[in-house]
Amino acid sequence: MSQKIAMVFPGQGSQSVGMGKAFYEASDYAKEMVEKASDRIGVDFKALMFEENAKLDQTAYTQPAILLVSMMAYKLFQEARPTAPTLLLGHSLGEVSAVCASGAIDYLDAVELVHKRGQLMQGACEGVEAGMMVIVGLDDAAVETICTDARNKENKQVWPANYNQDGQLVVAGLKPDLQSLEATFKEAGAKRALLLNMSVASHCPLLSAAQDPLRAELEKVLHDPFDAPIISNVTAKPYHTKQQAVELLSEQLIYPVRYKQSVAAIAPDVDLAIEFGNGKVLAGLNRRIAKEMKTLNVFDMDSLQATLDALS
Repeated sequence: MSQKIAMVFPGQGSQSVGMGKAFYEASDYAKEMVEKASDRIGVDFKALMFEENAKLDQTAYTQPAILLVSMMAYKLFQEARPTAPTLLLGHSLGEVSAVCASGAIDYLDAVELVHKRGQLMQGACEGVEAGMMVIVGLDDAAVETICTDARNKENKQVWPANYNQDGQLVVAGLKPDLQSLEATFKEAGAKRALLLNMSVASHCPLLSAAQDPLRAELEKVLHDPFDAPIISNVTAKPYHTKQQAVELLSEQLIYPVRYKQSVAAIAPDVDLAIEFGNGKVLAGLNRRIAKEMKTLNVFDMDSLQATLDALS
């Protein structure tokens, strides 16, 4: 009996210098992917990903670099062991990688799409001090209540943004408002309330101006059919058509990422997960969300071989 496999893709925050280099040096196909992506959007991905630089942490460049490495990992895996996923899941930006892996968008179109997505997100936050803060050690309800009270009673702009795991919730909004709530979160029992190095406020209404332009871009480049269902960050439920993708990926900009809810929902229905892309961020989250669901990784040639061996 074939295994039921969830294939998962990381989002922003997983980037690091040297990402994808092992693929590039070992595979002509991966090298071609990097070169074609560079030509498509006029960005030197070899320099961006392999050399120290300031651009790798700028969202308009971070997003295409992360997606490109994820698709290199995915395509080299599929080349070595063609495997139909039971479902696909990504964290934030990673949901676009998941849609790409489903065959609903060409990887070069996806690289260009998320480059524009990053530009739109940055543009929506121009003129305001946007930011994000991770809250550790506090339950979701307490974080949600503090955010709601801050909006309704103090006119602050703060919202829950990433439900990563129990006891770790990222909030987004105006940086001064986030900073003003640091003591409030800690008084409520948070172990940490740490401002992240972010210049955008992802997954909250501050990005509403980016929705319509992104929707128009999605309409142009997505197509049916999808080879496997995608789990939506917005709903934690599956979708499998272009029109659903256009709406849900647009809504994802202003609604929180329900990653832990998604993993908890799929865990009973899959035998294992494979994370494609730089690092092991999602594998760590998966282990804490659903201990029974093993997650393998493909982030370089050694991990690719280890995953192939584990599946043989």
